[in-house]
Amino acid sequence: MVNIRDLDPGASPLDYFGAELRRLREAADLNQKQLGAIVFCTGSLIGQIETAKKVPTREFTERVDMALGTEGALGRLLGLVLRSQLPHWLQPFAEMEASATYISTYQCQLVYGLLQTQEYAEALLCVDHPDKVEELVAARMERQRVLQREPALWVVLDESVLLQEVGGREVMRKQLAHLLSFQQNAWVNVQVLPFSVGPHTGMMGSFTLLRFDGDPDLFYAESYDLGHMTANPQVIRERSVGYARLQAMALSPEGSADLIARVMEERYGDQPAVDGRDVA
Repeated sequence: MVNIRDLDPGASPLDYFGAELRRLREAADLNQKQLGAIVFCTGSLIGQIETAKKVPTREFTERVDMALGTEGALGRLLGLVLRSQLPHWLQPFAEMEASATYISTYQCQLVYGLLQTQEYAEALLCVDHPDKVEELVAARMERQRVLQREPALWVVLDESVLLQEVGGREVMRKQLAHLLSFQQNAWVNVQVLPFSVGPHTGMMGSFTLLRFDGDPDLFYAESYDLGHMTANPQVIRERSVGYARLQAMALSPEGSADLIARVMEERYGDQPAVDGRDVA
């Protein structure tokens, strides 16, 4: 059934995207079914996106831009659309993260969002948001496009991050393999803070420091439903020193890679069954 619900383009980025898609489709003298056939989807999906009932993916958007000859008009809107799907308290940080030249983060529970695999993100997000997993995962994957402009990214992970199983053994194996894939990336460094260091300055929780060209540094930390961001010089000074301590106490990037590889094989690799046969 053709969906022709009127939209208020100013209601949200998603509504604006839908209105633009409809305008461009009608300008090309195509109905929803015809456009769907061209971009390999159903007319119903076109209708859902045009009426802001479904969030477009980047692959869908690129196909539509090509089909309608828009010169990337919809693709330029997509980042704004997907960012709007992030929790409202995270959106300001995501905008600043996207323009930072240096990102340093300590994570005590989870892999940092920019380094998560899609499967790992899905397993995390379905816990609290089972009805919005697709949209939130798309937003998180879009956020990772930050890495394409090659900011310096330094990540210190608590050893517990490697051991906390998220999504099952196969998901964790792929996630740890993904972390190892950055070994040859000059702009991304991953260190693991082992349990053996004992008490440390990161025990108050995860935090991130952002540096910019020409703008003040920012400190960011979050709780369950609140993100806190500040440029207070004293906070920046204290947390910068604290982060330097964490880096010094953590394993080297090479030693960290060895530990990640060992955990990947010993904890998430193929395990022998009781009867002697291997199980996945």
